[in-house]
Amino acid sequence: MRSSIPLGHIGGVKVGLNVSVLVIVVILVVGLAFGRFPAVFPGRSPVVYVLAGLVAAVLFLASLLAHELAHALVARRHGIEVSQITLWLLGGVAELRGEPRTPGADLKIAIVGPLTSLLAGVVFGLVAVLVTAVAGPALLAGIFTYLAGVNVLLAVFNLVPAAPLDGGRVLRAALWARWRDRTRAAVAAARAGRAFGYMLIALGFLQVVTGRGFEGLWLVLIGLFLVNAATAEEQQTQLGTALYGLRVGEVMSGPPVVAHPDETVAGLIERVVMHRRLSTYPLVDDAGRFAGLVTLNRIRTVHPPDRDETRLRDIACPPDEVPQAHPDELLTDLLGRMGGSADGRAVILDSTDRLVGLLTPSDISKVVATADLRAADPSQGPRGADPTVPRPSPHQDHPTSHHST
Repeated sequence: MRSSIPLGHIGGVKVGLNVSVLVIVVILVVGLAFGRFPAVFPGRSPVVYVLAGLVAAVLFLASLLAHELAHALVARRHGIEVSQITLWLLGGVAELRGEPRTPGADLKIAIVGPLTSLLAGVVFGLVAVLVTAVAGPALLAGIFTYLAGVNVLLAVFNLVPAAPLDGGRVLRAALWARWRDRTRAAVAAARAGRAFGYMLIALGFLQVVTGRGFEGLWLVLIGLFLVNAATAEEQQTQLGTALYGLRVGEVMSGPPVVAHPDETVAGLIERVVMHRRLSTYPLVDDAGRFAGLVTLNRIRTVHPPDRDETRLRDIACPPDEVPQAHPDELLTDLLGRMGGSADGRAVILDSTDRLVGLLTPSDISKVVATADLRAADPSQGPRGADPTVPRPSPHQDHPTSHHST
């Protein structure tokens, strides 16, 4: 989930908004300012209702952020890196670059989000009671009453035992502890999530045909998200198991054909592209440092008349946006970071930070195609806590894990 509007860092965690969150803000403001608030608290001006709706929307987003921050902070306490927190159309996502090493850690990271939402509901409820007790504005008390109810509902909904909801993580932790097999538990939780998603879709269609159109469409949208997310989670779990133990150096292609940042697009096409037919060209400066990544898709964006004047640095993906890894890193660690990259590629650096290879979609496809030919080993796959497997970085055994509200 990409952040379109950065909000900075909170507790060392990068926080941002996806532009789709504006849809939620509009829905909340319109629904509250022209529906709920005028009906329950009549007699105010439209401007007051709109301001009340804006306050409620902002505080709701703040409570979503608190929910995700709770996930992130507990995850970091258990040694899991947090990539970012993003608020979007259907709530929030804390992107964890790692997976818990024990069922207990999995449970703690999952349950803290709904507990935080429940606590927020209690706090908002107490504020509403306090405002009423001091004879404060009824509309102000109504804002906090609404927020209290929404946060309690959010906590309850997230505890449904269906991945990728927090309740699905709780289910995974419980099954992991019982079966001593994390992969089996994760697949079971993902399938429960898919079943729950289909149930929401069916319920949404039922509401549409019975005249509750908007509510039904919203349920269908949530159901579709859950089905897709649960399916992707099951596939990632199975892929992570199939590729478990492979190092980046075993899969990467190299040495790569490089170019200089000041070379023109036309020069690269004439010198290399038409002869080597490669899809990826890393840039290296005069000091031998990695300076960006150029792909065929980026080259095609340059109009032919402009290719003689356009430098590769002008179209390259900046180096800080390209996933980087060392050859001895676990492949599954790197795949998680590649999932959010612009070009879906990574550069491989040696111990002196010199470019030694690339990892491209073609490399990944090849290793996936032959994964089932690897020698069977009952110890392979993330079963139990896997405490004996060395890990060169604190990222993950599977592609990036998401905790969603």
